[in-house]
Amino acid sequence: MGRLEDLRINAYLSEVARGYKNNAFVADVLFPTIYSEKEKIDIFQFNKEAFNIYDTERAIRANSNVIAPQGFTKHTATLTEHDLSYPIDYREEQEAEKVKLQLHATNVVTNGLQLKHEKECADLVQNPSNYASTNKIILSGKSCFNWGVSDPVGVVEDAKNAVSSKIAQDPNTMVIGQEAWSALKRHPQLKGLISNNLNKLVSLELLKEIFEVENIVVGKSIFADANGNFTRIWQDNIVLAYVPNLGASRTEYDPSFAYTVRKKDALNIDEYNKEGNKVKYIRATDIYTPFLVGAEAGYLISGVTDPNYDRDEDLKLQKEVIVKEEENG
Repeated sequence: MGRLEDLRINAYLSEVARGYKNNAFVADVLFPTIYSEKEKIDIFQFNKEAFNIYDTERAIRANSNVIAPQGFTKHTATLTEHDLSYPIDYREEQEAEKVKLQLHATNVVTNGLQLKHEKECADLVQNPSNYASTNKIILSGKSCFNWGVSDPVGVVEDAKNAVSSKIAQDPNTMVIGQEAWSALKRHPQLKGLISNNLNKLVSLELLKEIFEVENIVVGKSIFADANGNFTRIWQDNIVLAYVPNLGASRTEYDPSFAYTVRKKDALNIDEYNKEGNKVKYIRATDIYTPFLVGAEAGYLISGVTDPNYDRDEDLKLQKEVIVKEEENG
């Protein structure tokens, strides 16, 4: 194969990588991408000033409305390069269709980069130390959502109020870990809102209406730890956040809970040879860093399910609640 054809295939594989999306990955809803021309960037930590709604009305001949600046925190950071390669032996290539084998390799390495990004973002937003005491809660005992007597609507309302009291905006995005979602979709409080069908599970669409959060996703991605054990990236948590829906016009100056800053056109696929040219490597390269830039715009609910849950006790307590409600009319 000539050099020109090699370049054409690499360009084609790079476009494949840029369009590749694993549906299990949800970090982008909390960490939307903004692009930078350079690897060295200035990151702004947003405070309440960035989210305030100001009095802008002015009477005739009155003074202008002037903001009292609260200042902001800015620090310089350097984006991180990430790369991953997939080996193809010349004998494998001879037995397979060349482009299809390279497409498979491209998908594998691209998925690997995206999995790393998902894990980095999840680790940031699931770390309680990244939140003020007013923007997090750890559930315990019968307040956990696998207990039918718990109050998920009340907990979420409290979380929304905590965020709106800080930034004058309700959170519009929620990421639910798989274990937490399993409890929520079976919760009697939520199922009771499904008319005439108590055996039906709660859907995400219904949950959006109940919680009044427009964007809700479930984190289902899994990784293998150092011991080869499969572990969920999104744990027994719920993350609420305000993330403005700005699309392609988004910049680092727009207040948000978090961002992924990515170098423009950094995601590329190339190939290189080693070991006497008998093994070819398909390599994916990307340059990015996720940043939590407005922690006040987020809220972490941890310990959503109780590991000591007792089904018999729960059913007994639920019956007692029903009896009390009937007695009170």
